[in-house]
Amino acid sequence: MANVSGQWKTVLNSPEGDQGGVLTVKSSGNSFTGTYDSEGNTVAIQDGKVDGDALSWKMNVSIPMPMMIEFQATVTGDSLTGTAAAGAFGSWPLTGTRE
Repeated sequence: MANVSGQWKTVLNSPEGDQGGVLTVKSSGNSFTGTYDSEGNTVAIQDGKVDGDALSWKMNVSIPMPMMIEFQATVTGDSLTGTAAAGAFGSWPLTGTRE
């Protein structure tokens, strides 16, 4: 199982342009908790799961509008790549590096 704990500097390539943020992860076995901070808005991670080097989690955001975003990512060393899916709004690429 990959070590996923730490702070990850991320970029989400959304329709509104690149959105930078910091994903803070604390893993325990096959689950993790944490927060995502972007532009001064902090959102709690929900349903964080670890499966080998794969991560999945959800976030209920209110900015720019209320929606649930579902994330899937793969950790390779200190790099993270994946997608963020926001229902009818589509799916966007996510990248990150551990700080």
